[in-house]
Amino acid sequence: MIDRNGVLPTSLTRSAYQRWQELNDWLVQHREFWQPAPFMTPEPSWARRYPELADGVAGLSDSDCEHLNETPNELARWVARFAPSLTDYAELVQVPHLSPSMEEVAEVTLAEVRATDMPGRKRLQSGAFAASLAPLEHPALDWCCGKGHLSRTLAPLCPGETQGYEWNQELVRDGNRLARRFGDRVSITLQDVMASDLTLPDNFHGVALHACGDLHRQLLRRGSEAGLPRLSISPCCYHLAGEETYRPLSEKAAGHGGLLQPSRNDLRLAVRETVTAPARVRKQTRKVSQWRLGFDGLQRHLRGCDEYLPVPSHPARLVNEGFPAFCRWAAEQTQMELPGDTDFDAWLEFGAQRQAQVRRHELVRHLFRRPLELWVVLDYTVFLEEQGYRVRLGQFCDRALTPRNLLIDAIRVSVSDNPA
Repeated sequence: MIDRNGVLPTSLTRSAYQRWQELNDWLVQHREFWQPAPFMTPEPSWARRYPELADGVAGLSDSDCEHLNETPNELARWVARFAPSLTDYAELVQVPHLSPSMEEVAEVTLAEVRATDMPGRKRLQSGAFAASLAPLEHPALDWCCGKGHLSRTLAPLCPGETQGYEWNQELVRDGNRLARRFGDRVSITLQDVMASDLTLPDNFHGVALHACGDLHRQLLRRGSEAGLPRLSISPCCYHLAGEETYRPLSEKAAGHGGLLQPSRNDLRLAVRETVTAPARVRKQTRKVSQWRLGFDGLQRHLRGCDEYLPVPSHPARLVNEGFPAFCRWAAEQTQMELPGDTDFDAWLEFGAQRQAQVRRHELVRHLFRRPLELWVVLDYTVFLEEQGYRVRLGQFCDRALTPRNLLIDAIRVSVSDNPA
């Protein structure tokens, strides 16, 4: 049994760096499955190398796709029937559960009557995150804190006043108003955490729940440089970065031969898992996807060039104006002229067929979301170990609450703790 202190079965007692190496080499070995985006590449190379797998996914019903997409381990077992090298998936992605009992989580979760302006899922996520960190021995510094929902959840568990950093002045004002209203020991400061002259307070516990990309990487770097006694981070949106190619933070990972070098677009895959989107949003997303694929087929036909042509984000009004209006807008954006006799109904049907194909090819690609995410997060773990921290890595809640449920919890090791 895996416990909240990070105790793993014998098969998973390898070091963070050893696990990172295994994931790196596994992702490199299988890059043909996950790097080409099916939306842009109608026939990925794996479909030719594994024709039985291609036929298998083509024969899946929509309900099969939905079920397998929501059960990654089952999906992995199914795909491994055709590609045996994927058999190790479940072991590669296994991490401990760090959250305590449901009763302990409920005890620290902010009461609904106090959760003003706080979405229900955010309230539950904050409670699970806070419970996974208890007990807290230092005042908390909530990084990119928004209105301070996590700050207010952590405040009763922390000695001293919880501080929050937020760059949006309106959120700072609203967050401090809420703290005063409910008597929380929370103070939110207007602060750009990416500023070069940023100074961190001494002896604080740096926390970040779903800070994106370079923002959470800044806390890893600046927090460890400042010697903060504890850093607890649930990262998100790894692709939101200033650099086109991801460069590992840890020296060990950066020096690894055969290093995976994912692009920003590659890293988007790690956060493509969405189990919380409302049905209305999912339906609209499918409709626009069909339109884009229909236009993609049309532009390839008109240009006589079987290549994907990027189309920028569309204005919201187009969703209500229909497929022909979308095509005319997309043609204008890509400097194309549509013939007057364009058969929009035929290309819309083409888009529907391509969407069904993309959904099934994406199913195979989605198998690599968690491995790619863990590849990044294990690099963070190794980096913190290099900076003198003892690190727990695991899940602070079930994926049904949020797929971004990984928690890096790092405690600085004192000289007395590590006499060597």
